[in-house]
Amino acid sequence: MDSAAKDEMQPALLPGPEWPEQERAERLARGAALKWASGIFYRPEQLARLSQYRSREVQRTCSLEARIKSVVQSYLEGVKTGMWQLARALEAVHGARVALGQARGLLRGMAEAAQTLEPLRERVAQHKQLQALSQLLPRLRAVPAAVAHTQTLIGAQQLLEAYVSLRELEQLREETWEALGGLELPIFERLGPLAEALGQAVEAAAGAAGKLAREDPALLVAAVRVAEVDAGCTTSLEQAPRDWRQRCLRALQEGLEQIHFGTPLLPGPGALEGWLEALRVALPAELATAEALIAPCCPPHYKVVQLWAHTLHSGLRHCLQQLLEEPELGAADAFTLLHWALHVYLGPEMMGSLELGPEADVSQLEPLLTLENIEHLETTFVAKVQASVAQWLQKALDGEVAEWSREQEPDRDTSGFYHSPMPAIVLQILEENIRVASRVSESLQQRVHGMALSELGAFLRSFSDALIRFSRDHLRGEAMAPHYVPYLLASLNHQSALSSSVSVLQPDGVASGAMAPVEAALDELQRRICRDTVSEVLDDVCERTARFCQDFWRVRNPAVQLLLAEAERTVVLQYLRALMQGRLVCRGADERTQAAERLRHDAAQLRELFLGLGLEESVQCAPVLLALRELLNLRDPTLLGLEVAGLRQQFPDVSEDHVSALLDLRGDVSREQRLAALSSLQAGPQPSPAVGRRALFSLVPAPTPAPSSCLPSGPCA
Repeated sequence: MDSAAKDEMQPALLPGPEWPEQERAERLARGAALKWASGIFYRPEQLARLSQYRSREVQRTCSLEARIKSVVQSYLEGVKTGMWQLARALEAVHGARVALGQARGLLRGMAEAAQTLEPLRERVAQHKQLQALSQLLPRLRAVPAAVAHTQTLIGAQQLLEAYVSLRELEQLREETWEALGGLELPIFERLGPLAEALGQAVEAAAGAAGKLAREDPALLVAAVRVAEVDAGCTTSLEQAPRDWRQRCLRALQEGLEQIHFGTPLLPGPGALEGWLEALRVALPAELATAEALIAPCCPPHYKVVQLWAHTLHSGLRHCLQQLLEEPELGAADAFTLLHWALHVYLGPEMMGSLELGPEADVSQLEPLLTLENIEHLETTFVAKVQASVAQWLQKALDGEVAEWSREQEPDRDTSGFYHSPMPAIVLQILEENIRVASRVSESLQQRVHGMALSELGAFLRSFSDALIRFSRDHLRGEAMAPHYVPYLLASLNHQSALSSSVSVLQPDGVASGAMAPVEAALDELQRRICRDTVSEVLDDVCERTARFCQDFWRVRNPAVQLLLAEAERTVVLQYLRALMQGRLVCRGADERTQAAERLRHDAAQLRELFLGLGLEESVQCAPVLLALRELLNLRDPTLLGLEVAGLRQQFPDVSEDHVSALLDLRGDVSREQRLAALSSLQAGPQPSPAVGRRALFSLVPAPTPAPSSCLPSGPCA
């Protein structure tokens, strides 16, 4: 296209709107020029150069106009070129639109033609399928026979041959499936059950790995090889993977667990020890078999020895958990299980044997018994042992108590001291249980030690109760013991032997203060035996007094009455002095009852003695013992004020110190009750004049009163 035509196609440029800043720019330019001119021509000598300045500015103005014209001309030429290119692009777009319309029509025609060819395409596909089937037909006809043959191989345990035959059938099925475009023929329906039968045969062989490794290792190797080869096979069919390798590993574990921990093998009651002993021998032997025979039949990544060790450990752990869910174990079973699990299992005789490699290490696995299991077994063991110990100690006590009524004196040792095997039996029972418990753990030893001290304390309390009954029945005459005092002395020897030997129950690491309650109970029991023994002195006193006074009948009245009265008062004063010494402190209602009964018995004994000697009852002093009995036998300590006031009325010479000492005998009077009882001496009515009364308490030295800040009497009072 020539320039003339090009110019004709280009649109004319229209004058644009006036520039809004033009006037301001001109003003600024004129101002700047005037400022410059005034600066240049301010001095007269410079006016001569005016023509030069004018010509220079004209040249500069022409140069600027030429440059502006060139720029504007270039811009106009670019605009013209752009307008021409846009016109050409518009023509090209119109041409492309026309061409696309033509192509759309052609495509519509081709689609209609393709629809007419669809039946032909289907016929072609059918032809290809028929052609493929015609080629595979000889092989398809042999499928039923191949399936039967494979089944026979599986039954004959020829696993490798059976797997090869199965894979050939599966490859034929895949070829047929691909040839038929994803269509599976009914002739291959039996391949699924056939493969499952082979998988079960592989599992059965793996489950009997221990037996096969010794008798038929080739079968075990074949089963493992089938599982490994199948793990690397892929199929184009959309089927779930058989994962025979995992099934083989599970079968190895389940077979091993069934051999050693199957339900029929669980021990019954009382058979736990034999069962654990059998496991102690069988498990290391099983690991040795795995390392020597089974591991060579399996790939290295099976880690057979580690698999065997972990399987045996987890199976044993699960089995023990089942045993613990059964009804409560006996003491022997609980001890056996604790000792076996904590010491034997990981010891050198079993899993810690140096003959086993590092793969058999199970020390980092979960322990056989959890902390809760150990706590349960220890509690069970201690409870059962405690019941057994209590029964044995009760039998020993019953046998000892039965001997107290024998016609002959207690047995004596070679030195002539009263002797009984009971202390040795008691300590042996307790010490043996503590020693046995120390073989398991320190915590069990501490539990059994606490139980032993508890049972020893209970035994001492039972012994004390039996002694109280024995003394009470003897004093009341309900069961007179032929050798009362000798058996009390023998009991004192028993408790002394226990006191001197009880330290054998003190294991290492246990605070010595744990023995303090038992030692205090032994000390108190010895004091009780001493009190019961010494109380028999009154019988001897009465006999000696009777012999001493047997010639008093030769003295005439009233001198004989005065002599007998002084003798009776002397005995009573000695009795009161013994009471005031504070040697007797009752520790409970039973002891207060026994002491009160003793006072009644002694008062009656003295009364009968001096009545028999001829002393009139009205002048006897023994009734003071009955008054003290009432004070001691009072059930409610808050009523002690009334009893003290009554005692003051009967015996005006009783002092606060005497009353305080008598209140100490009870052992249950608080500070407030003591103050209230003592205040009744001052607040109560004054006693009547002592007409015909003789002094008693004023002749008995009162014990030194304890400071008001002291504590009540303790066990050593």
